[in-house]
Amino acid sequence: MTIDPEHPVVHGELAELRRRLDVAYARVEGGLALLRHRTEETAKELDELNTRVSGLEHARWPLPAITALTALGALVVALWQAFGR
Repeated sequence: MTIDPEHPVVHGELAELRRRLDVAYARVEGGLALLRHRTEETAKELDELNTRVSGLEHARWPLPAITALTALGALVVALWQAFGR
């Protein structure tokens, strides 16, 4: 490897470039670690929400069935009143 005499390589500049590269690499690594942590936390929250929704779905009242029974009861009462007199 030859060095151009008009552009001598200064060891201090190379050291500065290496330091900047190390700092940038550390920032990228830190950002990736933060993203990985957030992804894990989001996955945990999503699992908890899925569990809660499943529990709510199993505990809900069967509203269509209750509505049908109420309507049938009202019909029976109306017919009883109409023909019972």
